[in-house]
Amino acid sequence: MAVTLSERAANHVTNFLAKRGKGLGVKLGVRTSGCSGLAYKLEFADVEDPEDIKFESHGVTVYVDPKSLVYLDGTELDFVKEGLNEGFKFNNPNVKNSCGCGESFNV
Repeated sequence: MAVTLSERAANHVTNFLAKRGKGLGVKLGVRTSGCSGLAYKLEFADVEDPEDIKFESHGVTVYVDPKSLVYLDGTELDFVKEGLNEGFKFNNPNVKNSCGCGESFNV
């Protein structure tokens, strides 16, 4: 089981944590939401939860709670720029369907 960051996403997280002045890495998860059932959670990790599973990717620590790992296994978090918009994109091989607005998915 693994969750990774693209090099672009890792650079963005590293730069943001440096500007922020604190943080251990990034924490990924899922929550029940939206019309398709699940939505991604993304936050900066300031404390280490002993239950979280840790992955290292391009020098960044990625934390995932055990319940979310089932849905996120194999996922790569990327950072993309599309025109004037930029943001994180979850490349999740487990997704079977997603809603039209792109906010939720199911596996």
